[in-house]
Amino acid sequence: MSLTLLATTHRVAPGLLSFPAWQALRAAARVSARGDHPLLPYLADAGVHAEQVAEPDPRALVAEARERDVLWIADPDGDEDLMRAIGRLVVDDPVDVEVLHGSWDLPGARLLDLVSVMDTLRRECPWDAKQTHESLVKYLLEEAYEVSDTVEQGDYGALREELGDVLMQVAFHSVVASERDDDTAFTIDDVAAGIVDKLVRRHPHVFADVTVSGADEVNANWEQIKAAEREARSGADASVFDGVPMGQPALSLAAQLQRRADRLNPPADLLDRPGDDVGSRLFALVREAQAAGLDPEAELRRVARVFRDRVRNWERERTA
Repeated sequence: MSLTLLATTHRVAPGLLSFPAWQALRAAARVSARGDHPLLPYLADAGVHAEQVAEPDPRALVAEARERDVLWIADPDGDEDLMRAIGRLVVDDPVDVEVLHGSWDLPGARLLDLVSVMDTLRRECPWDAKQTHESLVKYLLEEAYEVSDTVEQGDYGALREELGDVLMQVAFHSVVASERDDDTAFTIDDVAAGIVDKLVRRHPHVFADVTVSGADEVNANWEQIKAAEREARSGADASVFDGVPMGQPALSLAAQLQRRADRLNPPADLLDRPGDDVGSRLFALVREAQAAGLDPEAELRRVARVFRDRVRNWERERTA
């Protein structure tokens, strides 16, 4: 005789259970669950009778399991307290206890929780309810800069949290967009579908029959595919600069414009700095950095951090 604790997850649609789970449900002499368990209607459809209880009694479950096979359907959020209580009861007077997973989370399943939480906040939190795409943009930029700063400092322990903050902004914009009733509306599923389609389309060497010799050829194919996409969107007005965000920091902007221009192999005089003013000299320094394989934005931030530390040390010494 035995006691089976059937564990499921709320991130999988109710009724989608493993074959061993259905076997155990049909074989048990008694099946029980809380009266609000989402699995109950599907058990009834399958001809499995489940007794509904308000709260399980661990002593009663263990005692009954000594007489016949008993199965308890755990709450989808977990029944940790119940399982601990049963564990204590069977230490001195053993009975066969099995935790059977009838469904389990797939990779990415916790993203469903994020969607649910954001929907709830949008409805019930006054601050979240009044946000717009325009009001949220600054937070997305701030969070992206925090990710950049974390990576540059090598603080990978903090990176997970910072990436979560960025992901929250994506979910937030998506829930705002889902409330519109025109053709600009979209959901987070639409966002995910769009990037999946783009990744598949731009990786024909993985998802189609294109053969590549290495990373350089992958990059060349990527650029050709992007150029074709720009032409399909803009026709004769398509430009290599399409999609470059002009509002980004100036050094990053200069570097991206130069990288895009280099793809066209323009004449050298077109790339020469147009004057001797400060902006022209900075633009030339960006080109010099890229020729050396350096990120000009990162290089300036690196020197800025050195400067910050030097001044801080001077401040401490002055007040010591």
